Amino acid sequence: MASDRSKRRAWTLGVTALVVVTALYLTVGVMSGLRRAANLVVAPFAWTVDEVSLPIGHLLAGAINYSDVVAQNERLRYELGRAQQRAEESWAMERQLTQLTTELHVPFVGSLATVAAQVTTFSPTNFAATFDISKGQDQGVLVGMPVVANGGLVGGVVSTSPNGATVRMISDGRSVVGVTFGNAHSSFVLAGTGLGNSLVTNSATLGTPPRRGQLLSTDGLNGGLYPPGLPVARVTSVSGSTGAGTVSVRAQPVADLSHLFYVDVVLWEPST
Repeated sequence: MASDRSKRRAWTLGVTALVVVTALYLTVGVMSGLRRAANLVVAPFAWTVDEVSLPIGHLLAGAINYSDVVAQNERLRYELGRAQQRAEESWAMERQLTQLTTELHVPFVGSLATVAAQVTTFSPTNFAATFDISKGQDQGVLVGMPVVANGGLVGGVVSTSPNGATVRMISDGRSVVGVTFGNAHSSFVLAGTGLGNSLVTNSATLGTPPRRGQLLSTDGLNGGLYPPGLPVARVTSVSGSTGAGTVSVRAQPVADLSHLFYVDVVLWEPST
């Protein structure tokens, strides 16, 4: 009897162990299967989140970087214009400085201080062309002061506030600029005809007219609106009588008047 009970006990323990092992195997298998199933369900959503979030992150980063690039490009355009203007002034100085400073007793722009300003509002029309800047009376900006950018003269200050000013561009239909060329012995007046259009003079009496492509710079005559030597425009066409007769001159502004971001106000007044 004892032997039979031992056999039954051993058999029972063996069966129990087999059941436990089977249960554990099934449990692990089921859990693993569930985990795999969960991964299959969640993975597409995780992939979608990654695929969506990464471009958004790149887009935001790109927007920030693009803004920086635009700002840098605007500043570089401004600095390039400054360098171009200085080169043109040097060219004009060789021909004008001695005569004008000696005979007319006016300062040359190269010796004058400037105030850098940002363009805050740009709203030209077909005939009128003005823009606002970020510097005004508190920074020494006064009505009548010349404004240069992008390599040449762009206009003059027509109104001011403590921290801002309005500039009338040389292309404005009400603008006139006294210019000279060559050895600075001849001067005439260019008038604006609207943004994007040429500067013109319809009847200038010149013994020797300017050549096509020749640089015209401010003449700086007493009572004039601008000091001498500021690059204004290059001649695009000359028509009419030569010699002692009258000619019509058309010229394209040196400065790019359509893309103004930063400018320099020349601290010079017509009465000085």
